[in-house]
Amino acid sequence: MNLASFATMDTVMLMSIINMKLRDDFNGSLDELCATHDLDKQALIDKLSQAGFDYLAEIGQFR
Repeated sequence: MNLASFATMDTVMLMSIINMKLRDDFNGSLDELCATHDLDKQALIDKLSQAGFDYLAEIGQFR
């Protein structure tokens, strides 16, 4: 899945994909996920935040 187009993705679907990748591939590290996929971390956080999802570092996922 190409996450580079996250800005145009459905927000709920994006949150689901990001949480799955965080869980399965990055041990909850948003920094690592963003670095690997060359994503703007703040833009990703902002997009998900607009839909009511916040990144909870202590559990390594968006809720």
